Amino acid sequence: MKDKLFLDTNVILDLLGERDPFYESIAKIATLADKGKIKMVVSALSYSTVFYILSKFEDKEVVKDKLRKFKVIAETSDLTDKIVDKALVSKFSDFEDALQYHCGIKSECNIIVTRNVKDYKESAIPVMTPDEYLKSLKNK
Repeated sequence: MKDKLFLDTNVILDLLGERDPFYESIAKIATLADKGKIKMVVSALSYSTVFYILSKFEDKEVVKDKLRKFKVIAETSDLTDKIVDKALVSKFSDFEDALQYHCGIKSECNIIVTRNVKDYKESAIPVMTPDEYLKSLKNK
């Protein structure tokens, strides 16, 4: 079975913003998705957050183009009323992380990829940094 990764907003920012020193690892993961070796899923919420942050540093049309290209290799998990309800009653200390987590669960992801692993201590599925995920592939 192919890994189905849920990407937290911070790693999408690393990828599309080409943020060092984090870019290389998430770019390798995106390449695996582009080649069809894994699936990547992101919350619809991440698109607005990424646009908002990156457009502070880059032209808005450039950011939209990056998001359009990214969307080709990533599935989008809808943010539904049920997900909001689940996030509101979850034990996550950060509401945005709870929304992300429940989007990933709804999309049947088997791994969450984030740089903030500690924020997902309530997760029922494995949570890894991009580097940890890449290292795990070497052990398969």
